[in-house]
Amino acid sequence: MESVPVRCPACRREHAYVTPVYPCPCGVPTAPPLLRGAPATPITHRTWNDDWVTVRCGSCGRHDQWPQPELCCPCGAVLRVPVRPVASAGHAAGAPGRPVRPAHIPLPRTAAAPRPAFRPLTIRTARDAVGAAALYLTWLGFREVTQPVTRPAFRIDLRAQGLIAQVDSTTRPTSLRDVECLWLNALNSSVSGVLFSLAGYTPDARERADGLRIPLFVLDLTGTPQPVNGAADELVSTGA
Repeated sequence: MESVPVRCPACRREHAYVTPVYPCPCGVPTAPPLLRGAPATPITHRTWNDDWVTVRCGSCGRHDQWPQPELCCPCGAVLRVPVRPVASAGHAAGAPGRPVRPAHIPLPRTAAAPRPAFRPLTIRTARDAVGAAALYLTWLGFREVTQPVTRPAFRIDLRAQGLIAQVDSTTRPTSLRDVECLWLNALNSSVSGVLFSLAGYTPDARERADGLRIPLFVLDLTGTPQPVNGAADELVSTGA
């Protein structure tokens, strides 16, 4: 897999970023070609249509749309990693006039046996973000994960046995107030709280979550949550 150095413009920390690999319908693993030397840019605003890149399969020549590579820095910034544009990118085979976006993207096993590989839900809408978080909580071992029919005023998107979760699908980083509101609601219900965000977290939100031991996850457009603090790493390691 291709790896490039990526420096966070916010904290200046350097990361070795490994290109995500996706399965082409022909069966050959395909990866977005990273643009070496180009700076990563913080994501401060998201649109559902602009976070995809065209990738050409080197085996069959097919063009498909895959999520734009992203990196979540420990400082809280979510970075867009530049990719080389595909010259004369045509339409995906088998779908004249429109690029094909996969319904889901099977990723390699990221947890120890016997937990099966997580099969994410590609995110295109805010509802998809909640659905992806629900799938992930179920994968972690939480039982009876449900979504309220109507979202309550205190913004609880998901419930499970012993757990409530909030999914922030807005285009701004999740704030300190969101963290504290979730913690208070979890405390009043005598359950644990988990936060998922599409745009990352403000520095003070991360600091407060660390102090309260609230797991924080960032959702990328493949629908795969990434842990961004110690509490989230511990939850992934131990499960529900």
